[in-house]
Amino acid sequence: MNTEQYYHSLSKPFFAPPSGIFGIVWPFLYLLMAISFGYVFYQVLVKKQWSKKLLVPFTLNIISNALYSPLFFTWRLLIPATIDILIVLSTIIWVIVLMNNKKQWVSFFQVPYVIWVAFAAVLQVFVLFMNW
Repeated sequence: MNTEQYYHSLSKPFFAPPSGIFGIVWPFLYLLMAISFGYVFYQVLVKKQWSKKLLVPFTLNIISNALYSPLFFTWRLLIPATIDILIVLSTIIWVIVLMNNKKQWVSFFQVPYVIWVAFAAVLQVFVLFMNW
């Protein structure tokens, strides 16, 4: 069973979007992440204007975001995938708070990301409990 078949086989709440929506939303979010995260990494690692500690939530976010699809679709581990998406959500909030006074536009770029991941986290929790 491929990933699309697996997703369709799961019980989902009434508000679950069609699977094709994910392929439309994520490229836009990844573009915003690349610009804003790239700017922060550049300021820290190349220009050395900010502390390396600033990279903690960004790095955790990138790792957690990358782990979600294998956890959910490849390994089909609903509980770890749920924990993971909550880590993604919390690190986005951390980035927003951290960057709001430093470079507000970086926080602003996270708004669509945090909205989508908050929705995805709610959806994930419903999928977890509906397929327990």
